[in-house]
Amino acid sequence: MSDKNTSDQSMPDNIPLDQITYLILAGGKGQRMQGADKGLMLWQGKPMVEHVINQLNTPANKIIISANRNLKTYENYANRVISDEINGYTESFQGPLAGILSAMHICTTPYLLCLPCDSPMPPDKLLTNLWQCLQEQNKQSALCHDGERIQPLFSLLSCQHKPLLDTFLHQGRRKVHDFISLINPAICDFSSQKSRFNNFNCPDDMN
Repeated sequence: MSDKNTSDQSMPDNIPLDQITYLILAGGKGQRMQGADKGLMLWQGKPMVEHVINQLNTPANKIIISANRNLKTYENYANRVISDEINGYTESFQGPLAGILSAMHICTTPYLLCLPCDSPMPPDKLLTNLWQCLQEQNKQSALCHDGERIQPLFSLLSCQHKPLLDTFLHQGRRKVHDFISLINPAICDFSSQKSRFNNFNCPDDMN
């Protein structure tokens, strides 16, 4: 696998890159990985989070990592490392939406490009295509569809959703698909790159 994703280096000029912050979601328990921190597990000699970052090919000062352990290690890869926070208190392992809300609290750009840490080869032109779908469908946010199902953790989210997400989590709700149904995002066809959404859930997947 190439260390650099050159396909996003030729983004159209109308994508406001100064309005995009990248969020890597690495805050899970790794239960099916025997409790391991998946973002730091080695694949092809490198931590999975490093593969994701290499594919993004963006400066570290544009990256936030959501993590609930090994924070100092993750600080080597990103501008900011955050933990889950709900109701003003740190509540670890509350699911990816909690990580997204925590990122929205500190994000200084209008949009978050979200990716999970356990899919080390994210799709080519991810931001380009999501941005174009958002514009063409006149939506606030956009997410990927792999040809069989939506992939809501590969998404371009408007931080204008922060109050809605805050309320959603305050209600004790955690299901990503339930929240997605509330924001009516643009759906972007990535069926030609279906394998890029493969994620590693158990130790055998790492081979």
